[in-house]
Amino acid sequence: MSSVHVSQHPLVAHKLALLRDRTISSKQTRELINELGYLLTYEATAGLALAPAGERSSPLATYQAVAIKPRIGLVPVLRSGLGLVDAALELIPSAQTLHLGLYREESSLQPVEYYNKLPSEPTVDECIILDPMLATGGTAIATANILKDWGIRRISFLSVIVSRRGLESFIAAHPDVAVYTAAIDEDLDAGGYVVPGIGDSGDRLFNTHHIE
Repeated sequence: MSSVHVSQHPLVAHKLALLRDRTISSKQTRELINELGYLLTYEATAGLALAPAGERSSPLATYQAVAIKPRIGLVPVLRSGLGLVDAALELIPSAQTLHLGLYREESSLQPVEYYNKLPSEPTVDECIILDPMLATGGTAIATANILKDWGIRRISFLSVIVSRRGLESFIAAHPDVAVYTAAIDEDLDAGGYVVPGIGDSGDRLFNTHHIE
């Protein structure tokens, strides 16, 4: 799967191990996902095109500046994708944040769109989908479908953990979308959660469910 990039950075592995721990607080979860967001965004943007930005002056001499060429759209999948936005915006402050809300229906495990604030016409050139977990792949596939229907042709997907099964489904549906992740987990449980995973990322981020 040439379009899948699993980080090999020691800091990513270290922080992911901390994030998996069921005893950490919601505050610690937010901090770790934010930190992983920095590291994964850095890796996911390595191929961005640059354009000349004119001549500027340092304290000692003039130099030819460059700037990121494409207009970047960050697409956090509500709600858990919000945990990755701040880090991405710190690194790409000129990016637009475009919100899509999808949830996974519990019985069918199929994605349901409930919120879409995309403008009528594309206002960016490339999009980075942000979602801490890729489980069955249904929500990720639906999000990429929405963006392509909107007119975006360069898309990448940034996720802290992906399941093997969900990743294969996503790549089959969108072989042109590069995936950047910290880890590929092998299993899904009967409820569609990644195993070992981190549990429900939204609940852990926003402290809306107590883990027994």
